[in-house]
Amino acid sequence: MIMSRIEAPRDETTGNLTDRLLAGLPADAVLVDPDVTASYANDMASFCPAGTPAVVVLPRTVEQVQHVLRIATELRVPVVPQGARTGLSGGANATDGCVVLSLTRMDRILEISPVDRIAVVEPGVVNATLSRAVEEHGLSYPPDPSSWEMCTIGGNIGTASGGLCCVKYGVTAEYVLGLDVVLADGRLMSTGRRTAKGVAGYDLTRLFVGSEGSLGVVVRAVLALKPKPPGQLVLAAEFGSAAAACDAVCRIMAGGHVPSLLELMDRTTVKAVNELTHMGLPESTEALLLAAFDTTDPAADLASVGELCEAAGATQVVPADDAAESELLLQARRSSLVALEAVKGTTMIDDVCVPRSRLGDLIEGVERIADKHRLTIGVVAHAGDGNTHPTVCFDAQDADECRRARESFDEIMGLGLELGGTITGEHGVGVLKKEWLAREIGPVGVEMQRAVKNVFDPLGILNPGKLF
Repeated sequence: MIMSRIEAPRDETTGNLTDRLLAGLPADAVLVDPDVTASYANDMASFCPAGTPAVVVLPRTVEQVQHVLRIATELRVPVVPQGARTGLSGGANATDGCVVLSLTRMDRILEISPVDRIAVVEPGVVNATLSRAVEEHGLSYPPDPSSWEMCTIGGNIGTASGGLCCVKYGVTAEYVLGLDVVLADGRLMSTGRRTAKGVAGYDLTRLFVGSEGSLGVVVRAVLALKPKPPGQLVLAAEFGSAAAACDAVCRIMAGGHVPSLLELMDRTTVKAVNELTHMGLPESTEALLLAAFDTTDPAADLASVGELCEAAGATQVVPADDAAESELLLQARRSSLVALEAVKGTTMIDDVCVPRSRLGDLIEGVERIADKHRLTIGVVAHAGDGNTHPTVCFDAQDADECRRARESFDEIMGLGLELGGTITGEHGVGVLKKEWLAREIGPVGVEMQRAVKNVFDPLGILNPGKLF
């Protein structure tokens, strides 16, 4: 239905579209060179088709974004909003003949308020840039996706992204207080608030978070901040089985502990990290669990968690004594995805989230799927919240291996649903998982989501072909 609506009669020449855009934009904000526009065609996801953009636009102001959307509505041209294109679901992939609306030049931090504990930012602000800026005021912006040095706040909002510290501090949605959004027809709407509390009307702010640019274009965000926590200390625990490590996770969470980080790496990932970094992790390690605390007495918290790990069968527990040792222990986790990519050259990173109590079942199931398809699949997990990243390693030049990789990816998503989980915890649906979204939410859910889409984007021009 969406595709048919954007195929309504419109100007056929890219030149006319470009001329109309240039009437309200500076020349350097409109890119038409095919070699240049092709570089904006896709994000970092595998197996996601991408079309050829007609033009790429890089606005600097809200008014320029409104101009683009007005022209797109008038000409019935699809618009694909983009940030840094670090996404892993194809959510920022271009469609044929579209306007790619890259928001990376809207990169100003407009306000930081230590009293109200908020930051007001444009969508192109890089996550790490914001984090460092608020630290100067004794504050923190906790959401920390692995790509935080590159990804933008607008992209984080579009996919409702998470990160390593979500187990304690939560995901992006919990920090977005208000938004300015340009709608499909160019109108500007404000949602939410800048106050600590507020329940006026429907929560449209939350509706836009995770909508992947399909309902409107975020041009400003009011974000909640927290006081900067003390430095954290990290503990590493080695286990003889993934089941034992997952048992430790359950004991830690059931014991009422609130770690700032609780990450798990399976044996495949540990082996890959060893081969890439020569860190010397024991070859007998079947699973490595990393726990961190940023409390007033992190050493005491680590001691308690260490005892729980030993009770669950840990073969070795190594608590860090200071920040430097903590950083060394975290290097293994931070190297994991690069190490897995080095195994075969290409990876598909899944994003299945299950209840913590089923984490062990998910990892065991992934091992069976890897054996069935004769593939290397490593699992890294934000174990504290059950969000796993099974990473399928394959040779992109081998057609049969590519087929097996895609089949294994789908089977992992199916396993996640069987275990009472969800197909995506933080990467979004995009192109990659839209068929699975329908399976997860059911026909009535799809009908209601399409109805919401139709209210905000009746012509279907915003990021068509994504989500459903």
